[in-house]
Amino acid sequence: MTDSPHRRVGPAGPLARTAARVKRLPLWSLIAAGVLLGGGAGGAYGAVKTPQYSATSYVIAVPDEKSDPSAALGFAQAYGRVATQIAVLGDAQARAKVPVRKLQSSVQAVTSPDAPMVAVSATSAKPREAAAMANAVAQALTDTANRTQASTKVKLLRFSPAMKPTSPSSASPEVTALVGASAGGLLGGLVMLVRPRRERTESAATVPGPAAAADLQGSV
Repeated sequence: MTDSPHRRVGPAGPLARTAARVKRLPLWSLIAAGVLLGGGAGGAYGAVKTPQYSATSYVIAVPDEKSDPSAALGFAQAYGRVATQIAVLGDAQARAKVPVRKLQSSVQAVTSPDAPMVAVSATSAKPREAAAMANAVAQALTDTANRTQASTKVKLLRFSPAMKPTSPSSASPEVTALVGASAGGLLGGLVMLVRPRRERTESAATVPGPAAAADLQGSV
């Protein structure tokens, strides 16, 4: 019984055939596919997601005649840190007509290192509700701070109330599509970099079988 000099390879499976086709694709097709898929997914996300609206109310710390003007800046920083605490939000929930939990997740306070001012911002899917929450928290913060005015020598004043926003603050479908396309193109580029290089086809050396080797030895 003679061994066959060549092993017969069975038909490749669907996964192997798909991998072979992918390897034969040009390199730029990976980036193009990533851009198309990412842009489509980003645009769909922006179209489906509910728009969000933001409104901001400003309060300012003012020192009295017996206080150092620089103290107002320090107290503004302190009031900014307590603006989203339960003590303040508990007083604001009645004015905003929303629960404290919603205020905790929707309101944030930002202070400036140069000005004794606190910006209270609120975000909601309803423009009127966003303005109401920002104004309610700003008023509650003002009331809380002014209860200790006799000892701090600094009072808070409403500088600018929040107005009902007219346009959403969340990204539009065009922007999310652009971001998705950029991310998809980057991912396609990374796949292209880690993709194994095409194997070079080399002519394999022909190895004579046992019968051919015997004939060669007999002819010598």
